[in-house]
Amino acid sequence: MTIRTLSVIGGAMLAIAAIALPQPAVHASNGAGVSPSGEALFRKRTCAACHSLQPGQNRVGPSLAGIVGKPVASVAGYRYSAALKDAAGKWDSQKLDAWLANPKAVVPGTKMVTRVTSAQERAAIIAYLEKN
Repeated sequence: MTIRTLSVIGGAMLAIAAIALPQPAVHASNGAGVSPSGEALFRKRTCAACHSLQPGQNRVGPSLAGIVGKPVASVAGYRYSAALKDAAGKWDSQKLDAWLANPKAVVPGTKMVTRVTSAQERAAIIAYLEKN
């Protein structure tokens, strides 16, 4: 066999091995074929600049520790806007999705201005928050 033949055979073997290996789950593409995790997006989208995931550690925004399932405007020690204090309901995945897409449309008068326009990014961030 020639080196070229071995190269072709080796390449085919690598392709077969790649097919047989389990592939990681990909949720949202970042254009490079690999999606950032919800944690990476939480940090990249500047969520982490204003919010902590440590209970009781409020920053510019309230702590988001265990936020999924909590009533709106219920984090102890955080000074919410009057508009958010008057909002009803609990933070579930649907409410969080709408909130992250456009907080001022969900609660006019809120202090939060950051928007996440990508549905895939919102889903990844919400999945991350559900675990924290």
